[in-house]
Amino acid sequence: QVQLVESGGGLVQAGGSLRLSCAASGRTFSAYAMGWFRQAPGRERECVAAINWSGGFTYYADSVTGRFTISRDNAKNTLYLQMNSLKPEDTAVYYCAAVYRRSSSVYTADHDYNYWGQGTQVTVSS
Repeated sequence: QVQLVESGGGLVQAGGSLRLSCAASGRTFSAYAMGWFRQAPGRERECVAAINWSGGFTYYADSVTGRFTISRDNAKNTLYLQMNSLKPEDTAVYYCAAVYRRSSSVYTADHDYNYWGQGTQVTVSS
């Protein structure tokens, strides 16, 4: 089992930056593949970025590639999402997700994950 707590969300102007953190506790963090998802009102939940257990493989949605960076520090049991050049369309609740899979695979479907954080609100003003 693992528990996830997101932090770092808030209000930022377009063009600004935020760094989201996801603190994990429970079973060995390094054994989990991780992902960041976001959901805006009236829209489907989408995978923004994903990372495998070791951090050696990553995925980014087309809408965020080049602007967002997913990383993990297994020694600190923490997942990060660095968000640069933020746009109003990035406004959403951002969720951290985990699944116990130690492989080279990354997972982009929400049904692939069985552990979720509470979410943190990111609002980008124009």
